[in-house]
Amino acid sequence: MSKGSFKSLMVWQKAQSLAVEVYQLSKSQPFSREFALADQMRRAAISISSNIAEGDERDTDKDAVRFFYIAKGSAAELRTQLDLATKVGFLPDSDFQKLDQQSEEIARMLRGLIKARASHV
Repeated sequence: MSKGSFKSLMVWQKAQSLAVEVYQLSKSQPFSREFALADQMRRAAISISSNIAEGDERDTDKDAVRFFYIAKGSAAELRTQLDLATKVGFLPDSDFQKLDQQSEEIARMLRGLIKARASHV
């Protein structure tokens, strides 16, 4: 179980920053013409930090780990969508590289958090 606020978790802070960047980027052209992909990217980005928060607030480490796995899955979903957005020409490669690296870093941090919390189960 967490001893502090989910907002103090570095992984949550990074996930929030990533979501803000995805939102800002998806407001621009050509995303404004392609609502479906922009919406899916936003949902995946929001899901990462939301599931970290929900997991951290759960009463048991077992519950927390389940939500951290969901957050990790959402990070993979976002990476897939970023890749697609780049391949169809909506996202410049430089933006893809930056956001993909951030997503992978968050996934690595989540693996560590899962490992730490799972050891208490």
